[in-house]
Amino acid sequence: MTREPFVTPDITAAIASIKTILGPSGYFEDPADTEKYRRDWRGNAEGEALLVARPASTEEVSQVVKAAGEGGIAIVPQGGNTGLVMGSIPTETRPTIVLSLERMNRVRKLDAGNFSMIAEAGCVIQNMQAEARDADRLFPLSLASEGSSTVGGTLSTNAGGNQTIRFGNAREQVLGLEVVLADGTVLDDLNTLRKNNTGYDLKQMFIGAEGTLGIITAAAFRLMPGPKAMETAVLALPSPTAAQGLLAMAREISGDQVLAFEIMPRESMQMAIDHIEGVVDPLSEPSPWYVLLELSTASPVENLRDKLEALFEKAMEEGLVTDGVIAESMQQRLQLWRPREEQAEAGRRSGGFGLTFDLSIPVGQVAEFLEYSRARMAEEVPGLRFNTMGHMGDGNIHYSMKKPLDMDEAAWEQRKAGMRDSMMEMIQDFGGSFSAEHGIGAEKRETLADFTSATRLNLMRAIKTAIDPKGTMNPGKVLL
Repeated sequence: MTREPFVTPDITAAIASIKTILGPSGYFEDPADTEKYRRDWRGNAEGEALLVARPASTEEVSQVVKAAGEGGIAIVPQGGNTGLVMGSIPTETRPTIVLSLERMNRVRKLDAGNFSMIAEAGCVIQNMQAEARDADRLFPLSLASEGSSTVGGTLSTNAGGNQTIRFGNAREQVLGLEVVLADGTVLDDLNTLRKNNTGYDLKQMFIGAEGTLGIITAAAFRLMPGPKAMETAVLALPSPTAAQGLLAMAREISGDQVLAFEIMPRESMQMAIDHIEGVVDPLSEPSPWYVLLELSTASPVENLRDKLEALFEKAMEEGLVTDGVIAESMQQRLQLWRPREEQAEAGRRSGGFGLTFDLSIPVGQVAEFLEYSRARMAEEVPGLRFNTMGHMGDGNIHYSMKKPLDMDEAAWEQRKAGMRDSMMEMIQDFGGSFSAEHGIGAEKRETLADFTSATRLNLMRAIKTAIDPKGTMNPGKVLL
């Protein structure tokens, strides 16, 4: 820790109470043990915390929150700490604890007949997928970080992922929530009803709130029938415009059974090949652009391979696709996915992410935006190195630009502000959003304030004040 926050007798008493509530195995206090909870996933920010609380039940969360409130201690809820906007680490100098939900990792109930699952906030997404699969059901959230991201963090940022085109964001999967409020009160709304029109839909207020209104301790999710067939392909294309045409064609020919539609420029593919062991080029010749396309069906009598081959043939005839490969086994499917799933790690290993944007554009304008924005930014800063890839099927592009190789760091830093302004202007002109699925955290608060209406901001502040009047829940995040 870089600096000890001011500690009063009330704070000392509150910390002692929290330790008693949790027991010796329920907290970390030594800076060496708390470092990973205080450090941003990208490794470029580290906050301060009096301790890391690790409750094992909702009751313990409630008691910890009450004790912290009595001592005037702020709380930073944390799931898998895989966020990219500094939303799950301490960023303020006030006395703070990190509250990790990692020990609350049980699936409380899976009801196959009701197509529902209730899981605690610390459940890892990949483990939930496996539980559902064992019951011949599909848990429809799929993220690049699903091996470490958890329910609480995923819901707090309303994450999207690879299957949003078919099933929607995290918000669309939730039937009910259990939330500990800022005063320690527990909101128990874990119903699994599909229709429940009894006043305000309170759960939606906490999804996407990034822990600033309360701590999600458990959630009830809808499940889908387990897939009976899946077909995966990587296709080579000459341009984003061709990919846009392919997307429409794929939805039509498949009968809207597109599970994923991920666009990647050659830069993305090459970065994964260069920096991730075992990633290989899926095609014999490089292509300017690629689409990773996946179809799935829960029907045991449908032939997806015929649909995919028909799509491939028609797309080749119309010049949308120039080459491609269809997975012939599960092992090959996983190999085709690796260049896409390893983008975050490949970016980190390649020397950082540069200037990044998690943006969304109306689906029908993604190609136009990609082609226009890349041309404009390359004209403003010749030699820019682009990586503009992501979920084309739902309009979410992860857009990064690295400095030209012949530009020094000082000059690059001077150009960033103007580049950011240009990007924000284009995003607005296309009717898009500057935060598609990563949230606001501490990094984008000023951007939110600059590009959100006063009416919306005032309403958000009113909700925050009403639910968290002392401002103890994840301070320094979302709102200025």
